[in-house]
Amino acid sequence: MEKRRYTRTELKSRLIIKQLDGPSGREVSIEVTDLSKVGIGFNCTEPLAISGIYEGFLTIWTKEVIHAFLEVVRIVKRDDYFEYGATFVGMPEMDSKRIEV
Repeated sequence: MEKRRYTRTELKSRLIIKQLDGPSGREVSIEVTDLSKVGIGFNCTEPLAISGIYEGFLTIWTKEVIHAFLEVVRIVKRDDYFEYGATFVGMPEMDSKRIEV
């Protein structure tokens, strides 16, 4: 039985992110594994910082691009990649509704 507050959606999408609170401005590609109106799960080969704030450009199923800020709240190390969980920070209600649909 699903116990999450918000329904999760899986997308075969990519997200380019760059860390805002760190010294580097490089972009990193990630693979989105699930998405809800309050957060995102993704895989990445690059190590990211727990509690790090990142800027992202998320392509949703309608092919629209949503500009979002993410805070990494969970990291699981796998053999050759990392699994991350992040919450959206300061996302406008209109964008979270577009994700929810």
